[in-house]
Amino acid sequence: MTTIEDFTSQYGLVQKIDAFGYMKYLAENPDAPRKHGKVILVTADTPLKASRGEGKTTTTIALIDALNKRGIDAAAVLRQPSMGITAAGSKGGASGGGKASLTHPELIDWGLCGEMGAIAAAQNLLVSFAEKAIDDGKLDTVLVPRVSEVPSRSLRSIAVDYGKGNVAEKVVLTPTSELMQIVVLSRSMDEIADRVSKMIAGTKDGKAVTFGEFIDLWRITGILADAVKPAKTETVNGSPVYVHGGPFANVSIGIPTLVSVEMACALHDVVIVEAGYGTDAGAQKWLDIACREFGAQWPSAAVVVTRASTWRDDPDLAWRYPFHVQRLEGLDIPTFPLINLWDGEDDQIPALKETAEELGFRAPIIGNLFRDGGEALAPQLDGFVDVLENGSMPAEPHSHKGMALTENVKWVAEHAYGVPADRVIYKPGFTESVSAAMELCQSAGISLDDLALVAVKSPATMTDNDRAPEEERTVTLKKVEVHAGAGLVHVNLTSSLTTPMPKIV
Repeated sequence: MTTIEDFTSQYGLVQKIDAFGYMKYLAENPDAPRKHGKVILVTADTPLKASRGEGKTTTTIALIDALNKRGIDAAAVLRQPSMGITAAGSKGGASGGGKASLTHPELIDWGLCGEMGAIAAAQNLLVSFAEKAIDDGKLDTVLVPRVSEVPSRSLRSIAVDYGKGNVAEKVVLTPTSELMQIVVLSRSMDEIADRVSKMIAGTKDGKAVTFGEFIDLWRITGILADAVKPAKTETVNGSPVYVHGGPFANVSIGIPTLVSVEMACALHDVVIVEAGYGTDAGAQKWLDIACREFGAQWPSAAVVVTRASTWRDDPDLAWRYPFHVQRLEGLDIPTFPLINLWDGEDDQIPALKETAEELGFRAPIIGNLFRDGGEALAPQLDGFVDVLENGSMPAEPHSHKGMALTENVKWVAEHAYGVPADRVIYKPGFTESVSAAMELCQSAGISLDDLALVAVKSPATMTDNDRAPEEERTVTLKKVEVHAGAGLVHVNLTSSLTTPMPKIV
């Protein structure tokens, strides 16, 4: 009998799984043994500082350990981090910590599962093809950026001398690249090839030119042969964990690959999916891009992680955590507040529970997960387990395909950030940017309004000024960038960098 082991191979200290092949096998063999696991979304409060995580990965790992301890078959799907930021120490790792960590954290934190490097090599090869196309007279401009895992301020905006005039180019971090997004959203190698062919390489006489018009795509898909396979590892307590896809839900989509989540759901009863940064970033993108536009499973429940200090110690920003929890509950997603304690905060538990009750939350889950791991959570999960066992599978949300881009942004601003449409501001030049993007799409034979919206924003803020009174908060729209192959359009909302610098550690 064919099993998942037939699609699994060793890759250093971890295993790689041919998820495309396995899901195709299940589709062609409907009687083959499989599960239909429920997706649980782990997201977080908006952090006080962009470089400081709230503990989503630590919580995710502790949560699957606790569920398995209670006899529930649970696994986690994590994003591959960006080595240039994670390993450089600018933010927390992607492998948890203490008693809630993975067996080989260095492989995850340093990007040694391979996909980040392969995706960078493939996208940079595409840029080389685009540059050669300029030499051959097929392009006038290059619109697809080079990528790097090592940030450099000097590479944010560059000009390349072609001998007949300079051509503007740029370099961004690998996880923000269009090719990473294509890998995250695709369910087969054929789909990846089709999407790469639709990537806009640049323009000729003002009209879009796609890569499919002048290169053979097998060169790119060949580089990605191992990169499209999720890595399988485990927690220190033996719970299964799959790692695949890029981070940074503030400047990209920041979610694991859809195929890795679907594969995990075929193998386990409960699948914990971690989405990047806060509820306003990663959760918004899982719900409004992965689920709404790309057919991913709507969560059966959600966990919103915060730290006691983030939630309570800054009165001007205290509104954000209740906003996140209540927003998800308003979508009929049973949402459990989780407070990730640090050392010395155990005495705050009674006050934290009292505040949660005043806010109308479900009973909060509270613990020092670094110190105690899943053992801290297992006794607190009765309500959570009841939702998993007795809740029904949620319905699929309707698509926003065809909604005017500006109206779609205003919808996200209202629902994800709490800012109504009449307080969405257009920065000078934004309208012209929309018009240019629309013309570019039309010349490529697509509609701008059919692309899924990616809000590009600061990871530490939801609005232009989160400290302003509620009735004064605004969101400013700045510029538009088309990722036609991925089926996405980026709209910059607040100050954010696609090549952020690491801090000195």
